[in-house]
Amino acid sequence: MSESVLLEEESTPLDLRFSAAELDRVHGHVTDFIAEQVDAAGAEGAVLGLSGGIDSTTVAYLAADALGAENLRGLVMPGSVNADENMGDAERVAEDLGIEHDVIEIEPIAEAFYDALPAAADEKMAESNVRVRVRAVCNYFAANADGRLVLGTGNRSEALTGYFTKYGDGAVDCHPLGNLYKQQVRQLAAHAGVPHDLVMKTPSAEMWAGQTDEAELGLDYDTLDAVLALHVDGPLSTAATVRKLDVTEEQVARVEELYESSKHKRAVPPAPAELTL
Repeated sequence: MSESVLLEEESTPLDLRFSAAELDRVHGHVTDFIAEQVDAAGAEGAVLGLSGGIDSTTVAYLAADALGAENLRGLVMPGSVNADENMGDAERVAEDLGIEHDVIEIEPIAEAFYDALPAAADEKMAESNVRVRVRAVCNYFAANADGRLVLGTGNRSEALTGYFTKYGDGAVDCHPLGNLYKQQVRQLAAHAGVPHDLVMKTPSAEMWAGQTDEAELGLDYDTLDAVLALHVDGPLSTAATVRKLDVTEEQVARVEELYESSKHKRAVPPAPAELTL
């Protein structure tokens, strides 16, 4: 998808896309942020996991721009539930950008956890989160060995709904896309030169075979972004949001539920209040 198409078409409940001038500024702001984070840490570069999806691909393109391809390392970490096509896309991104990358089969590592606690492995979400956390350990293993930072690939829509694994893909040193809704990530991806097929790819965390983000969230991303922007981040009531977006009260309630139930993921783990002794 070309930048012009993204800027001109309006088919979403709420158009959150940037103007051409704003998009240039956002691109520069994010690449400057990546460079500044690496420089402030005295790091040698950065590491990120590559999934073949739009978020990790966009961060890879921006980080290669910010740091130079020679200072970026990608990890492609397939598990038993990952589609070969997606892992192939992840490797393609690394090769197109000319960044060093490793392919790490994580299933043998995950299996060690399943064998240690077989009863826990019977619960699908617990089992799936193990794979995500194994990837986080691999990211930090590679980063620590090379004196690099770990770049996050999450966006604002995922953060506000808790659509990430605590101490998994949420375990990173910085979130370059953390202030951008999914709709804006797609626009920035096209602007950064991400191939059309990856910009338009159906989002999936691939925590289990056949999973898609939108099916699990219960909403398409454009509707989710709109409700987040107007109702969670914005001032509109449920009734006003329903009227403005032509959505249902149930859809707004679903977004509220996701936001409220995931607050613990966005907070520092609590400790008792300090006592005056």
